[in-house]
Amino acid sequence: MYTVDLNADLGESYGNYSIGNDEEIIPLISSANVACGFHAADPSVMLETIRMIRESGSTGVGAHPGFPDLMGFGRRYMDMSMEDVRSMMFYQLGALDGFCRVEGIGMNHVKPHGALYNATFKDEELARTIAEAVKDYNPELKLMGLSNQNLVRAGEAAGLEVRHEVFADRAYEDDGTLVSRKKEGAMITDTKEAVGRVVRMVKEGRVESINGRDIDIQADSICVHGDGPKALEFVREIRSALGKEDITIQTM
Repeated sequence: MYTVDLNADLGESYGNYSIGNDEEIIPLISSANVACGFHAADPSVMLETIRMIRESGSTGVGAHPGFPDLMGFGRRYMDMSMEDVRSMMFYQLGALDGFCRVEGIGMNHVKPHGALYNATFKDEELARTIAEAVKDYNPELKLMGLSNQNLVRAGEAAGLEVRHEVFADRAYEDDGTLVSRKKEGAMITDTKEAVGRVVRMVKEGRVESINGRDIDIQADSICVHGDGPKALEFVREIRSALGKEDITIQTM
């Protein structure tokens, strides 16, 4: 019997701007990565998102901290000192944790967002700083990072529980990092293809890179983006396929 977590990045609306299908996605996933106000969200959105998660009763809450870049949705790299990165992490973890406490639920994990997440693929010092900040804030939190890459290695070195993340709708380079969104073929838009890749990642621990090379991968948690045009279709099809393959969806 195989088990895997199914996560989505949520709570990314802001003011009058509504992003994603959070209300419909939350009951279908097992873990939610909630924006903390720097790349997306505002206090009202954060509170409403935590309330929806609490009402679902079965979805784990994670913080989704990113660079302070609302206009760029956190997808633009920012050159910051490691001390500033630590402070930025504490600020965002504390903010989301406050809403969780008010609603009577615990925060389960941390997954960096966008450019902050991607920068750890090459920057070991940044990965180490993020992991140590999570540990200093709360050593009971789990740290999620791209499978077999610097962030999970840094988390293990810091003594944290880590979860290796794979992506249903993203292409991989030969070294196991994600293909940049700027490159053609970076996004997997065919639902059948995405589902097939997910099942293989979970059961075989392998995925085909954008260059056709088979690479090793560890699938503890599958990310499905909640703001795409096929988001609901993706999640429903992936859940159905996992069930047919005797793969149990379970909160990390």
